[in-house]
Amino acid sequence: MHAVPATRQPVLDLRDVVVRAGPRELLAVPRWTVGAGEHWAVLGHNGAGKSTLLSLAGAQRHPTEGTVDVLGSRLGRVDMRVLRERIGAVSTTERMPGELTVADVVLTGVGATVQPRPELYRPEHRRRVAELVEQLGLTQVAAQSPAICSAGERARTRLARALVADPALVLLDEPAAGLDIGGRELLLSALDDLAQSHPDVTTVLVTHHLEELPMSTTHALLLADGGVVAAGPAHDVLTSATVSAAYGLPLRVSFDGRWAVRAQVAA
Repeated sequence: MHAVPATRQPVLDLRDVVVRAGPRELLAVPRWTVGAGEHWAVLGHNGAGKSTLLSLAGAQRHPTEGTVDVLGSRLGRVDMRVLRERIGAVSTTERMPGELTVADVVLTGVGATVQPRPELYRPEHRRRVAELVEQLGLTQVAAQSPAICSAGERARTRLARALVADPALVLLDEPAAGLDIGGRELLLSALDDLAQSHPDVTTVLVTHHLEELPMSTTHALLLADGGVVAAGPAHDVLTSATVSAAYGLPLRVSFDGRWAVRAQVAA
């Protein structure tokens, strides 16, 4: 597991965490520590515990056992609504009101709600919206409804919305789901640009597909059946052996600037 320098507070720190739903154990993580500026990928099969882990990191639920510290605050000892305002979240399931423009949707990220909260918006927020719209290639659609945007434009709108309040932690739940190749590549390029322009921002990206990992990925966590298969620097974790163990299939992982995986073919 990656060791965070003692002088820097971890962005995420899970210790002896167990999450249950009734008698069913959804997740068990002995220790997971995420440092500032790291970019984690979380992978695993359906039902492996990825969404449960993300709900803890996003201050959406409490653990059944153990402790979860997010941005220096322990869940159960902090107002989670206030804590969520310091976390950027990207989810393809989140509704974007069709009556708003793309720029307006981005601005709602200031209040961590999809409904506009004009009382919160300051001139610097609107300037930040303009910057993000330009950086993420949304200038041409900024004044139109997200309902008539392409899937790729909507994905980048969600990313801009997550970044508008300058969060220290950004959580991405399958952000490339449903995108074509062009849309995926534009989104991954935007994530790589974020890593360069904001080196202290920490990201956690949940995905099923190694091909959807940006080049800026520094660490990886593999889950299977609610437990940790491996965690640490990406090149140590994303190997044929560990990915095969996580998915229960003989898989071959390759890396040529980006990760890829395919089934092992018997000779």
